[in-house]
Amino acid sequence: MTTTTITAPLVAAIEGAWAAIQERHEDVPEVVVTLASGNGRGGMAYGHFAASRWARGDALVHELLVGGEGLQRGGRAVLGTLIHEAAHAAAEARGIKDTSRQGRFHNTRFKAIGEEFGLTLTKDPSIGWSITDVPGDTAARYRTEIGALDAAIVAYRLTDIGAVSRKTNNGVVAVCECGRKLRVSRSTFEVGPIVCGVCNAEFEADDDDEG
Repeated sequence: MTTTTITAPLVAAIEGAWAAIQERHEDVPEVVVTLASGNGRGGMAYGHFAASRWARGDALVHELLVGGEGLQRGGRAVLGTLIHEAAHAAAEARGIKDTSRQGRFHNTRFKAIGEEFGLTLTKDPSIGWSITDVPGDTAARYRTEIGALDAAIVAYRLTDIGAVSRKTNNGVVAVCECGRKLRVSRSTFEVGPIVCGVCNAEFEADDDDEG
């Protein structure tokens, strides 16, 4: 089996599922689908929505990354990932800030959109309302797309055995909207939001100072 016979049907099935989501939720935008490893510094990600990452002439197009490691979960779970990322895309279109801490912590606004889109979401203490499940009624509505995904998933990416998260001894430098900074351990930062008492905004990691 060649790489082409693995990739082309899979991308077509993902694009078909995304189109089905768009039919039900008109503010979900067009995306460019990419397949890559979901194994990053913050852990394993099954998918990621990134706004305005591609240029088509003078127009900007959003990106949908699907992590190859997550394909082994099967069509229903992959559909859950696509709906999850579509909820992020809709939040972007609606001008809603649905995450904090560099997109890692999923807040109650994300939960509301995800549930509107038919997901069941469970709260994780570190990343918020991010744990995604596709309930039976949603699976029934998307049964054609789930079947197409199952048929197209004939391979998945192996997890990098030697991959480790980058760690620092200095913790995380976080900054709020009024410019105040603090340094905390990464474990403390990942427990949940830290709110500034002056501007009432959440402290977010400052990449320029981190490490």
